[in-house]
Amino acid sequence: MVPILIVSSAQVEIQPNNEFSLSNANVKSNPFLRLLFLFLCFFLIDPTLSFAQEDLSESWFNPNRVNMLLFLVFFFGVIIFFVERAKRGKSLFIRRIAGLDAIEEAVGRATEMGRPVLFVPGIEDVNQIQTIAAMIILGNVAKMVAAYDIPLFVPICRPFVVPVAEERVKEGYAAAGRPDAYNRDNVRYISDEQFAYAAGVQGIMLRDRPMANLMFGSFFAESLMLAETGFLTGAIQVAGTANIHQLPFFVVACDYTIIGEELFATSAYLSKEPKLLGSLKGSDLAKAIIIGILGLGAILETLGITQFTRWFFIK
Repeated sequence: MVPILIVSSAQVEIQPNNEFSLSNANVKSNPFLRLLFLFLCFFLIDPTLSFAQEDLSESWFNPNRVNMLLFLVFFFGVIIFFVERAKRGKSLFIRRIAGLDAIEEAVGRATEMGRPVLFVPGIEDVNQIQTIAAMIILGNVAKMVAAYDIPLFVPICRPFVVPVAEERVKEGYAAAGRPDAYNRDNVRYISDEQFAYAAGVQGIMLRDRPMANLMFGSFFAESLMLAETGFLTGAIQVAGTANIHQLPFFVVACDYTIIGEELFATSAYLSKEPKLLGSLKGSDLAKAIIIGILGLGAILETLGITQFTRWFFIK
């Protein structure tokens, strides 16, 4: 018996040898209907076609990588567990980062001197995780600056970051109870060209003489230019980036540096956002387990026991 399928007024005949034919020319010329036809034939009518069976068995599941599957399930399970704990209001301990105290010290010194604070959120766009972390820190800095009643300058490199930065600063001033002190002109778009932006920020440093330069986000070749200019003006500088190739310049020219993933930990600590706290705690636990596995594997290999480490090989 030859099975027959009707698809949008087209008669499809499937022969016993898995050959098929279309009887409607309109369907043949319609890409959508042709795709629907192929889907129905290969997956609904006869899922045992030789090429489909072979491809699915190789692409959907590889038994040689069960170890990676188990690790990913465990890793994401731990993150979801901590996120749910944070959502339920459970306390998740995060150590106090020294860079936070440095920010408060820098803003306090600027208040004593009666000079403004400069916040530089990097040069990447708003869809980058370091820029998002910088925006979270900016909101807390704006709240602190508003309480001390000193100007806050925020030069921006990317156009899409401007409205986000404006909203974060505005929220910070409102949280401090001084929404009227918010000045939209202090959040300035400079340029989306790297060194033009660096020159504009250097001009702010030299003209307005901010006492505190806070640089958080993604930086590249302009990092040393900004840090050296701020050093020459005598400002207290606190910087943080996850771009490890720029950390040496910040360490040399800044008073305090938040290194690598401490930038994300700082944003989670300040925002208390459950998703950020949960992902931070989950990733820290996973790292601790990986370090423990490496140590145990080294000991067992030294003793000549290789079965444990073989389980972690990826074929």
